[in-house]
Amino acid sequence: MITLIFSLFLILLFSGIAIYLALGVSAAIAWHEEGIPIVAFSQFFADHLNTPTFVAVPMFVIAATFMERGRISQVLVDFALSIFGSLRGALAYVCIAATALFAAISGSSVATALAMGRSLIPQMRARGYPDSFTTGTLGAAATLGILIPPSLPMIIYALVVEESVPRLFLAGVVPGLLQVGLFLIYVRFRGRRMPSEGVFNPVVIRRASARAIPGLTMPVVVFGGIYSGLLTVNEAASASAAMAILISWLFYRAVSTNEIPFLLSESFRETAKIMVIILAALALAHWLIGQGIARSLADYLNDSGLSALQILLISNFIMLFLGMFLEVISVILIFVPLIVLTLETVGIDKVHFGIVVIINMELALLTPPIGLNLFVLSGISGVPIKDVMRGCIPYVILMAGLLMLITLVPEVSLFLPNLVYGE
Repeated sequence: MITLIFSLFLILLFSGIAIYLALGVSAAIAWHEEGIPIVAFSQFFADHLNTPTFVAVPMFVIAATFMERGRISQVLVDFALSIFGSLRGALAYVCIAATALFAAISGSSVATALAMGRSLIPQMRARGYPDSFTTGTLGAAATLGILIPPSLPMIIYALVVEESVPRLFLAGVVPGLLQVGLFLIYVRFRGRRMPSEGVFNPVVIRRASARAIPGLTMPVVVFGGIYSGLLTVNEAASASAAMAILISWLFYRAVSTNEIPFLLSESFRETAKIMVIILAALALAHWLIGQGIARSLADYLNDSGLSALQILLISNFIMLFLGMFLEVISVILIFVPLIVLTLETVGIDKVHFGIVVIINMELALLTPPIGLNLFVLSGISGVPIKDVMRGCIPYVILMAGLLMLITLVPEVSLFLPNLVYGE
């Protein structure tokens, strides 16, 4: 039965239908064949929608939507340009720095790619930067949206493994900074023959900083609220959404009063898409677990005598493969429930494994045939997919190196959570 359902899922997936339908139809047939009434399917959805962790999802989606449309991306670009403008290849530095700042507010890689791409691609193209380098840099930098907290996939992972969201957020900080550093080093090497944008000017920096302050206060409120104990994750997410609306509307005046209801409805539609994928994937994962796959996998891996490191390496290969064909949230919801018992048995820290998962999903955003960032940037720039992919290759290599570092040295991701909360 398991082979039949898995084969059906693959057939539906490769037929080109929406991922939520491939997951949902497979789950519904599996449940039906087990003799479970359809009402149980709807009750399963209702029970999971009542999970408190889900409340943060629509709030971060609203924040990302208003940030993308509210000129916050351009303000962050101007701020970064005032700092890096005197360097050769300045706009590439700006791309990485501004995208990292935007990622620290939005929680979404696709929203980051859209917002920063619309702002930076025309500027970089006008100054003669190669299209493949431009889109590759943007695509890779945009993956920071799911590694630098807040991160929607981290919230979904925390929901699946019943782990602390604040711990996961802290665990993403050091790897996120390392990834930014690696990208900047590559740009330093590649950008030596590219133009600068002016001279270092403290007056320009002060003006750009003052204009960027409203946007930069958002991560301060989110992280400060969570780690001071004043706000729960859900309250911080709600504060982030409210601030994004107010900043876009009142400070930068990029969103009119009449546009607010439209953007809210757009956010709700996007949230609904995410929720349907999540629920369909959870239903299929629930059936798979009910078939004893998670326990069988755990027993098999334990009996095989594999070490924790070997299990981590095998998990990396599986996730990299799945990420080539499935959307990020789907991979998390299908694979992680199957491996979580094994993690507990062999002593792999779930927070550490969460960061390993997230970096794998970053790579999935840049690998065909499903890599969303490739399609987003190709769509808004008109650059062929193959050229976007070619520009991403050096960054993929760097990210693969970072993945191996995080896999081999758990302390890189666990340092901050252990420092703040204790081991």
